[in-house]
Amino acid sequence: MSDESYYKTIIAPISTEKSLSLRESQNKLIFIVDRRANKREVKEAIEKLFNVKVEDVRTYITNKGEKRAIVKLKPEFKASEIATKLGLV
Repeated sequence: MSDESYYKTIIAPISTEKSLSLRESQNKLIFIVDRRANKREVKEAIEKLFNVKVEDVRTYITNKGEKRAIVKLKPEFKASEIATKLGLV
C-alpha cells in the first residue's frame, strides 16, 4: 500500500468519553475507517502513519453506517502520545 492509500483507509480519530476511557485504561485508540478496509489494512495503515506497533484491531459498523476500528497498541507504545500528536488531548 502507498502513503496515499493509508490516508484513505484511516479517515479520522474519534474523541469521545468512551475513547478517552479506552485510551487511558487499555492503551486503545478509535478511528473512523473506510468501509472497504479490512483489519489487516487498518493495522498496516496505523503502523505506517504513526510509527507504532499494533497488537489488535477490532472493527464494527455504527448505526449511521460508519465503520470504526478500535486499535490496541503494543505495551511499549502509548496511545496518549498518539492522541497528543493528533490533537485529541
